[in-house]
Amino acid sequence: MIIFIISSLNLYADDVADVPHYTKFAKRQNIEIRGVVRDSIGNLPGVSIAVKGRSNIGTTTDANGKYLLSIPGADVILVFSMVGYETQEIPVKGQNVVNVEMKANNKGLDEVVVVAFGKQKKSEMVGSVTSIKPSELKVPSSNLTTALAGRAAGIIAYQRSGEPGQDNADFFIRGVTTFGYKTSPLILIDQIEYTATDLARLQVDDIASFSILKDATATALYGSRAANGVILVTTKQGREGPTQLAIRLENTISQPVRNVAFTDPVNYMRLANESVLTRNPLGITDYSEGKINNTELGMNPLIYPANDWRKIMFNDRTINQRVNLSLKGGGKVAQFFVSGALNEDHGLLKVDPRSNYNNNIDLKSYSLRSNVTMKLTKSTDMTVR
Repeated sequence: MIIFIISSLNLYADDVADVPHYTKFAKRQNIEIRGVVRDSIGNLPGVSIAVKGRSNIGTTTDANGKYLLSIPGADVILVFSMVGYETQEIPVKGQNVVNVEMKANNKGLDEVVVVAFGKQKKSEMVGSVTSIKPSELKVPSSNLTTALAGRAAGIIAYQRSGEPGQDNADFFIRGVTTFGYKTSPLILIDQIEYTATDLARLQVDDIASFSILKDATATALYGSRAANGVILVTTKQGREGPTQLAIRLENTISQPVRNVAFTDPVNYMRLANESVLTRNPLGITDYSEGKINNTELGMNPLIYPANDWRKIMFNDRTINQRVNLSLKGGGKVAQFFVSGALNEDHGLLKVDPRSNYNNNIDLKSYSLRSNVTMKLTKSTDMTVR
């Protein structure tokens, strides 16, 4: 009986020796932090709140923008984040209530995609959607369709001509198939159907968002007309605030990427004679040896001309001009965005100063856009385009 008591005392002594270790661990207690997250309009639901460096500790705000979070200490940093707003890091510093006002992040607007019946976040879209930043479409050309090549995966775009006014690029979004070949994509500008020519003359400075639907989701939203994909363009709108003026002046140089190589007159005449004699050794050639030799020696250019018609008829390059002017602003009741543009494109033909007419291409195109939004009631807006 005595031996049993001693054994129990020894076991208790061992436990007591370990007490400081467990006591030290138990002193670390969690702290509850609460607060409200809002922006300039009101409370924000769905804001993510996490402890910096501890991804397993976090929460989100409820429908009223309120949150409650248990954190392991008073010296942690809380990270507040939400799509469309700037991420904020706020140290607790022993506070029990931390209220935050989120600031809008305009750089994240390109992640919002316009679809058939409204707008969705790009991360929530099931289908294949490609968004192109309007700044990437600013190329030295007055034709918007020429800027699509190489800007998005899955788009095939090519030009058949460089003549001003006839330089629209043909493009395919879902490739070329036997069924539905040459079916152009559905083009919607502010939810209104337009042609490829209307898209070509749209000013990049007027575009707020540019999205492309590339798979079967487009057909489900827009029907069979969207079998070759959909191009969705949203133009800029006015905003509450002082009137803002924007102007862009641009001069560009246009020239052929590569010229077709032509032979010179002397070689042309020799090759023409050779082609006749190859078919019929007794055939009559078109050019005599005397004419070929005199042309090669540069004798009397009026009788033996050796003209380079490309240099005579065409310039190496030409200069084009573009001007865009826009105004936007408004108050609480009405906001406006008004823009006007002038594009002037020239051809490469030379004009003889002795002529009293100009047979060169001089294409001038004008455009005017007006988007006015009026707030009729708290829940009803009217837009005039």
